[in-house]
Amino acid sequence: MTSEKAFLPGTKIGVMGGGQLGRMFAIAARRMGYHVHTFSPDKNGPAAQFSDRATAASYADEAAVRRFSRSIDLLTFEFENIPGATIEWASGKRVVRPRGEILLIAQNRLREKEFLSAAGFPLAFFRKVASLADLTKAVEAIGRPAILKGGAFGYDGKGQVRIDPETNLEAVWSERDGEICVLEKVIDFEKEISLIVARTPDGATAVFPVCENIHRNHILDLTIAPARIEERVAQAARELACAVALRFNLVGLLAVEMFLRGNGELIINELAPRPHNSGHWTIEGCVTSQFEQHVRAVCGLPLGTTDLLTPTAMVNLLGDIWSAGEPAWAAALAEPNVHLHLYGKRQPRPGRKMGHLTATAESVEAAASSALRAREKLLRNE
Repeated sequence: MTSEKAFLPGTKIGVMGGGQLGRMFAIAARRMGYHVHTFSPDKNGPAAQFSDRATAASYADEAAVRRFSRSIDLLTFEFENIPGATIEWASGKRVVRPRGEILLIAQNRLREKEFLSAAGFPLAFFRKVASLADLTKAVEAIGRPAILKGGAFGYDGKGQVRIDPETNLEAVWSERDGEICVLEKVIDFEKEISLIVARTPDGATAVFPVCENIHRNHILDLTIAPARIEERVAQAARELACAVALRFNLVGLLAVEMFLRGNGELIINELAPRPHNSGHWTIEGCVTSQFEQHVRAVCGLPLGTTDLLTPTAMVNLLGDIWSAGEPAWAAALAEPNVHLHLYGKRQPRPGRKMGHLTATAESVEAAASSALRAREKLLRNE
């Protein structure tokens, strides 16, 4: 048990954000006896459908945010892209986990990279870009290919442009004028891996198994766990993630995405101080899911065991799957050891995350094949 006061079942937990991460957090929290009050601009969004109370208001509505804060005992977040003023209004005299400063760092690529760089963590070579002249100098320093990324509120590849030898810099910057960006060297990597570390107020930590991620069009497509890497690499990844969590003085969860190079070197790509898409597999694949662990961590309870139960794979279900009509759910669920998670979003759109499938098996290869096969069956409207 932590030395600080623990927030026990019956506590009113406030959650900023109303998407699928908040939804799965609310399911775990309510199962454990907590009350969940969510705040989001969206009415009847994924999280609201499983909350005890749901406030639908703008993040810019100070009065609504302050009323929300007064109705809860503890505040946490389902995503980091919350305006700084909103975080300040919501904090009030409430305990906030993770700290608002951590969210402000993680929601901005430049601040995140500068924080990590100052702490000596391994990163791709990068430069701040605020003008065409900056971009030209940065390209000269970094070389091509490189990636120009928007500084703030980016995810799933949004706001990214590849700078190749033939790319016209003036044309690229004409779409960015006035924005502060980051130019980053393209990393030649063997695998993209990630892991999630949980940390309590007294510094106790627990790390989930390292998973391997495959992206399609900059959006996570398939995650398999455990990652197909050597144990020495997995240990290095665990130590790196824990070191970042310690540097943050984190309370809650931290997802750390990394590139694994052919020589075994690990490069940090992105951070997320919350549950993460690449951790959804833990619901079926681990003794404790990332969502229950989030509850335990922010409430100051002992962390759950993160042992792997069985090799597991997860595939995202994007709105594209609905393009030919209602997916063939029964056909997909006829696949052995496949589990369906839908997020309660009413309007499927191409590229929108609508749910995921998880498959368990005796090997990660078999689990991945089963999950991908089940998703393919969704398209057969027979």
